[in-house]
Amino acid sequence: MNRSNPADTKPFRIVPAQRMDSLPKQFFASLVQKATRRAADGHDVINLGQGNPDMPTPAHIVRKLQEAATNPLYHKYPPFSGFRFLKEAVARRYLEDYGVTLDPDTEVAVLFGGKTGLVEISQCLLNAGDVCLVPDPGYPDYWSGVALAGARMSFMPLREANGFLPDYSAIPAADLAQAKLMFINYPNNPTGACAPESFYRDTIAFAAKHGIVVASDFAYGAIGYDGKAPVSFLAQPGAKEVGVEFYTLSKSYNMAGWRVGFAIGNAEIVRLINLIQDHYYCSLFGGIQEAAAEALSGPQDCVRELCAAYAGRRDALYAALADIGWRAAPPQGSFFCWLPVPQGHTSTSLADLLLQEANIVVAPGIGFGEHGEGYVRLGLLAPEERLRETAARIGKLGLF
Repeated sequence: MNRSNPADTKPFRIVPAQRMDSLPKQFFASLVQKATRRAADGHDVINLGQGNPDMPTPAHIVRKLQEAATNPLYHKYPPFSGFRFLKEAVARRYLEDYGVTLDPDTEVAVLFGGKTGLVEISQCLLNAGDVCLVPDPGYPDYWSGVALAGARMSFMPLREANGFLPDYSAIPAADLAQAKLMFINYPNNPTGACAPESFYRDTIAFAAKHGIVVASDFAYGAIGYDGKAPVSFLAQPGAKEVGVEFYTLSKSYNMAGWRVGFAIGNAEIVRLINLIQDHYYCSLFGGIQEAAAEALSGPQDCVRELCAAYAGRRDALYAALADIGWRAAPPQGSFFCWLPVPQGHTSTSLADLLLQEANIVVAPGIGFGEHGEGYVRLGLLAPEERLRETAARIGKLGLF
């Protein structure tokens, strides 16, 4: 019997595909690691750096999952594109909240959370060399889908002077000629800005003129303040002709861990998303789909109460920050606060200082893009007393 000599054998080497090297660094993974290490060392850490809701899923939704889990129908594979009753529930919610009429069969795709669809749409629409218009600052997972598609990003600066809205006239002509997809996101992560109807009308006209698909990230669509409900892209005339909206139950119903989202709008884009998902998944567990339909179709008091809780937190935090001299415009929507860093600091140096000296976790703005530098993001993801304590701890550092 022939046996190879171990000394003559080269070590087996795993060679990753080139696309793995092109992926952007997972910003939030490193943020979580820093916070976890600090807490493991015994410190009382207040983590406001992530977008992870801290309140529980409403009890009636949890009960529906508990009941549905015993249904033998859901112990089998679900339909590849999801149960129709869930898509019908989405259509009813959009009709009631935004006056938008949707065909459940052709204009609603069920997603494993909104993030999944935001990555998939780039893979559905972009080829190598195509351009995607991306907000800066913006949600970093937009970048992931573009990188997986082998496409290129052209960043649209979001500046405070312009209400954190992109200026389409400033996009380089060469990028505009190659652009096939664009992301917009209001209420905005990370700035907390909201967009008026006029912005969406301008966006639809811009997209139609240049042949660019619009991907509207509406993850925080249920969270608006001061009596002003956020505006849906899909509620504007012509929206379904040029794009889709991504909606999720993660924020509206505190269901982040349930991973339920939707792509809604243009039928061809919905078809493509369903097609690519046919190759990845076999849809969500049926019990979760039934509970999600209960969330959308049942009483919406829980959503109103959630918004009221975030509004109370926002007001408490900004009052406490004003007391220490840290002033900024409060968010119009979402549960994020976008705060300018004090003189002498970068967003990263301030975030590191707050963690090491005050045991406060914030997200440095540079993690959301070049134009996020000069800011840090805080989430309204702790009770009011902890948010006041956050401001008190920071005040002791004498930064302002």
